[in-house]
Amino acid sequence: MLSKPRVGFVGLGVMGLPMAQHLAAAGYPLTTYDVDRNAVERLRASIPGAICVSCPREVAAASEVVVTMLPHGREVEAVVFGPEGLAAGFMSGSLLLDTSSSEPWYTRKTASRLAAGGVAMVDAPVSGAEAGAQNAELVFMVGGEPAAVERVRPILEVLGKSIFHLGPVGSGHTMKSINNLVTAVTFLATAEGLAIGKSHGLDPAVMVDVLNVSTGMSWISRTHIGSRILSRRFDDPFKFDLMMKDIDIALKIASDHGLEMTLCQANQALWHQAQREIAPGSSVSELVRVLEARSGVEISS
Repeated sequence: MLSKPRVGFVGLGVMGLPMAQHLAAAGYPLTTYDVDRNAVERLRASIPGAICVSCPREVAAASEVVVTMLPHGREVEAVVFGPEGLAAGFMSGSLLLDTSSSEPWYTRKTASRLAAGGVAMVDAPVSGAEAGAQNAELVFMVGGEPAAVERVRPILEVLGKSIFHLGPVGSGHTMKSINNLVTAVTFLATAEGLAIGKSHGLDPAVMVDVLNVSTGMSWISRTHIGSRILSRRFDDPFKFDLMMKDIDIALKIASDHGLEMTLCQANQALWHQAQREIAPGSSVSELVRVLEARSGVEISS
């Protein structure tokens, strides 16, 4: 039986920590790093004997494949090429697997620079949120050369339930931004529909039950509304600013191709308006509080 490759992991947050835990449980030799020492301590507590190093360079030097799970392409670029970055530790033949939600233009730039040193790159952003990471049920949207994608497929299979190879490097991050754009439109439309019904005396909880067995069903109606909004917790760990970033990425791609996307552009404007009314770092769930304040309708059962 072939031995598993040595894997590095950078970014041990809401998504990265459970992903790293699954890889360790599957028997992958794991070397990890996070700038947040609390995240490192949570990893140590959950994985006895976990190897945690002091900089990305040490991760790359100890690994054949390095997985990154970070908020932005700029942060991936900094982790790779900054002081004591991954690039300083990579050996020729190594591979960077970026599962972050990144800007595809940063991804292509990073991949080009790494290729000059004999390092491959695959972008594989995810859908599935925190629960998907915890339950190893993530959906991976993958970009990269076929041989590189096949090289990391066993790793992705440990972490998720579906893997879609969409094209060359950057394709996965393009798809991720489009997925979140569609989710953002759906979220806003669902919340506005529930507000209309509540204003007319309908119970939003029953409305959601109807949507979930009808054509208005979505991931938002099946998961987010009940657990985050009707519960009045507004605590989805996915940040509003990160959803806004993905909306902007998708519509920049549209603009670069000369496409006029009327509905999505209107949605973008409404999300930007809401962003100005909430605190930085707020949950994506806060979109509904803004809608409630404007409409005077509380979406509660």
